Amino acid sequence: MQSNSSSSSSWSGSVSTLSECGGEEEHLSELVSRTGAASTLPAFNLSLNCWLHILSKESSVDLHGDSANLAVRVLIASVYLVVCVLGLVGNLLALFLLHSRRRRHQHSSIDCFVMSLAVTDLQFVLTLPFWAVDTVMDFRWPFGRVMCKIVSSVTTMNMYASVFFLTAMSVTRYHSLITSLKMANPRVAIAQAKWASLSIWVVSVVATLPHAFYSTTVQVSTDDELCLVRFSDSDSGHWDPQVLLGLYQTQKLLLGFVVPLIIISVCYLLLLRFILSRRVVGSVVSDNVTERSEGERGRHQRRSKVTRSVTIVVLSFFLCWLPNQALTLWGVLIKFDMVPFSKAFYNAQAYAFPLTVCLAHANSCLNPVLYCLIRKEYRVGLKKLLLRVSHLLTLALRGRRVEEAPPVMGIIHHKDTNV
Repeated sequence: MQSNSSSSSSWSGSVSTLSECGGEEEHLSELVSRTGAASTLPAFNLSLNCWLHILSKESSVDLHGDSANLAVRVLIASVYLVVCVLGLVGNLLALFLLHSRRRRHQHSSIDCFVMSLAVTDLQFVLTLPFWAVDTVMDFRWPFGRVMCKIVSSVTTMNMYASVFFLTAMSVTRYHSLITSLKMANPRVAIAQAKWASLSIWVVSVVATLPHAFYSTTVQVSTDDELCLVRFSDSDSGHWDPQVLLGLYQTQKLLLGFVVPLIIISVCYLLLLRFILSRRVVGSVVSDNVTERSEGERGRHQRRSKVTRSVTIVVLSFFLCWLPNQALTLWGVLIKFDMVPFSKAFYNAQAYAFPLTVCLAHANSCLNPVLYCLIRKEYRVGLKKLLLRVSHLLTLALRGRRVEEAPPVMGIIHHKDTNV
């Protein structure tokens, strides 16, 4: 381990380099004196250092190392591309199956939200190739400032839309079960779901406006620039840019995770209480009623299956996004000086954060698989679709074989048929 004097000299020699990322020498020196980062932080390369410094106000001593190993970056980019391919296939299949049910007039309000969720995830996975290239190039953005704003804003907007649609699905599931004894018009429910979907898109766009306004590219060298959200001193006025960045990330944390989690948790707790109370009433009624109508039993089974599928989709979303949101919360607490910057936070940002991003992105290809394959009617529809595609491929292959057959074989076959 280096001594404090040598660390300080190494730090002072790197301040000028870090200024390219928008850092200030006085602020960085204060950060080092407060956290002791100069003697504890390991080395990492210039662009990753700039990225971490602008987003989380951390710094390092030695800029000559390469902790963002190329193999790790290639692995992360490969995960992005795999998620992109699987997400495209899964969400397109989900949209096809949902459209088929809609044509047969079997569409429900939940299906309306699932279709919107599939569109959201489809848009989200289309941005992953850009982030894959960005990751492979060590977080250098080669597509320009306009594409930076577009791609990053679409990514953020669809993150909001996904969790809002999942929240709407949970609220709708609870409402449909507690009102199951009332005669509800399915067309009215579907119309309400469409209006709710439109409202969710509007709210998602509004929530993305700060990101769209402050996302930009930052020049770190002659030919290299980064794509990120940055609050510059000229835009911040009397506000500390780090505080504004902390407020922005707090908004993402609250709107994109905490508030939906509270709403969904309340819905499922109320749903559990309703189910338990119905079971108690059912056990009392069963002493007087020996048989239950088949229609009522079938409706109960269908509601149970839909509830189970919605529950699994919601749980998968929060389990996939929880690690990423936890690291975001940690960074917010550091920006507000509520917890000190530490080597553990640096290691989490440098090594664990990319893995949490991969896990969060993987949720985009899990949603259609989980929801559609859990329910029997979707599995039957998918099986019919695969059989139809297999049949068409078989016919095409047979036609190609006939066309590629030698002429003499055609003559022999013609003679044989006339015998």
